[in-house]
Amino acid sequence: MDTFKDKKSLIIYFSRADENYSVGYVDKGNTEYIAEYARDIIGADLFKVEPLIPYSKQYSICVEEAKQRVGNAPIKNKIDDISKYEVIYIMTPVYWGSYAPEIETAIKDLDFTGKIIRIVTTHEGSGLANVVQDIKNVCKGANVLNDSIAIKGTDCINARNKIEEWI
Repeated sequence: MDTFKDKKSLIIYFSRADENYSVGYVDKGNTEYIAEYARDIIGADLFKVEPLIPYSKQYSICVEEAKQRVGNAPIKNKIDDISKYEVIYIMTPVYWGSYAPEIETAIKDLDFTGKIIRIVTTHEGSGLANVVQDIKNVCKGANVLNDSIAIKGTDCINARNKIEEWI
């Protein structure tokens, strides 16, 4: 299998610090560790998807806020053009069986024609959930690879080797 290290790549990711399920309060979200490991390995560009209105630092309140944003999750900055990239990595925590609502806002208007998409989820028991299919539904014209991986949130900080093997 191709290692993808020689292809121009972009990592689009959402990650949340503060109180996280099973890991407590963190300065950096689980998915951000994964995105940075991948960037370091393949030299990809990073695009961190950030909510326009920050979530509560408390996990239980954040969960309620995120539920209200499904289908309408404004973000601080958008990507307008991905034409220079061959491979797009989409990395997200699993929220209710799918990606974080802000991921959809970031990707829904992009032209994925001919792009390769690789997916990583972070979770505490959901695995990939419906993320792969949901991304296929949004990213029309893309080749969404079947090699997606799911990394348990409590394992993310030590997952560099797993990312390196996957890439």
